[in-house]
Amino acid sequence: MQQTKRVKNPGKQRKKLFNAPAHIRHRLMAAPLSNELVASKGVRALPVRKGDTVRIQRGDNKGFEGKVSRVDTKICRIYIEGFTREKVDGTNIFLPVHPSKVQIRNLNLDDKWRKDVLNRKKEAEKPEKEEKAKEKPSKKVAKVPEKPKTVAEEEKIAEALPTEEATPEVVEEQAPAEEVLEKIAKQPKKVSSAKKAPMKKPTKEKHAKEEAPKEEEKALAKKAPKPKTSAKKKSASEGAPAKETAAKKVASKPRAKRRAPEETEGGQ
Repeated sequence: MQQTKRVKNPGKQRKKLFNAPAHIRHRLMAAPLSNELVASKGVRALPVRKGDTVRIQRGDNKGFEGKVSRVDTKICRIYIEGFTREKVDGTNIFLPVHPSKVQIRNLNLDDKWRKDVLNRKKEAEKPEKEEKAKEKPSKKVAKVPEKPKTVAEEEKIAEALPTEEATPEVVEEQAPAEEVLEKIAKQPKKVSSAKKAPMKKPTKEKHAKEEAPKEEEKALAKKAPKPKTSAKKKSASEGAPAKETAAKKVASKPRAKRRAPEETEGGQ
């Protein structure tokens, strides 16, 4: 059979559907079978034929059941007996139904060619079911691996377990390993002395040792001779304050008040 490429353009899809040849239109008229027919015949779907009993599965008339009276491959619709509508003038007409909206309840096997199709499809679907059954992995519960025990735990268990030399009376008194481990887990953990010991504060002697070199440095700095300044710098530094003091004295002296001319004449 020649394989055709899949078309995604909806316009081209409709064109292929409307211009399809008869042998392809026949396949487009297929409808699903009921569960009882699938179990007995081993086929899931077949093209609807005249004389098949079908049930409507969708729409307002869901659940209506009847025989197929006519199959129209041109418009891809089927007509069911009793499924009619009354017109305004009083005449009844059959309503068209798409084959994908119905379920085949009973097959018309008068045609020997249809029986051959059923047998051929049944044989073709058997190997497919077997392959699917093989592909499905068997569900096995994964075992959870036990946690490895440490050397300390193993030693504690060995001590707790009864020895070969122990008498039966002693064996009864000794507790099982699980109880021993539980008791050990409940006991409070001992913290090492190194962790508990607080930080020691520095003593006075340490402070004195640290301050001693600082005091020695200060004493040496005092004993060190100061750098000599030049004569010119000294005179400049001495002269500046003298000028400043003279200017201050002049500014501090009060100014003499001028007498009016009348007072001077009268005094003479």
